[in-house]
Amino acid sequence: MHTLPRLQFTILGVATLVALLIGCGSEPAGETTTSEPTLSDTTVPTPEGIQTINAAGLNFSLPAGWDREQPSSSMRAAQAAINGSGGAGQLTVFFFGPGGGGSVEDNLSRWVGQMQDAAAVPTRDQFGTGDFLVTTIRQAGTLKASTMGTFPNSDQPNYVLLGAVVEGPGGPWFFKAVGPQATMDEQAEAFRKMLEDVTG
Repeated sequence: MHTLPRLQFTILGVATLVALLIGCGSEPAGETTTSEPTLSDTTVPTPEGIQTINAAGLNFSLPAGWDREQPSSSMRAAQAAINGSGGAGQLTVFFFGPGGGGSVEDNLSRWVGQMQDAAAVPTRDQFGTGDFLVTTIRQAGTLKASTMGTFPNSDQPNYVLLGAVVEGPGGPWFFKAVGPQATMDEQAEAFRKMLEDVTG
């Protein structure tokens, strides 16, 4: 009459022993035979927040914290929001075909003309990077309301415009960044670094 309980006890004991052996395993601690990739053969991830953009053949990376946006018009090759303590600014990149869009001087003058009550004299710089020549300008003042139905729809005081013309094979490309002065002063170095790293 006690055969069945004794048999159940025996089976239970064997199952427990098997479970213990499986749980302990036979491999040394810290080693594995799985096929999971190790750090040495994984791809290094792109730094968080950085996005690479190809704008009509010109490659550049948005600074960390800038947000890529869908261009609001067909004239824009790229567009992004610039975040900072003074409020959001905006980057737009234009491309009008090889050799198109006017001269460097025409564009710098036009950008300066978009700022009124400009107490500060515009500052310019020029540098080479790879196959490209970059001419930049900074102008502070009041950004005039756009007459083309784009940003801004009203005058924006205490703004800064950072502009750049990138000349090179297949170019030129035109970079225009505008925003509250506090934000643009924070992001001026990032804007230049972005331009220094452009590639074709």
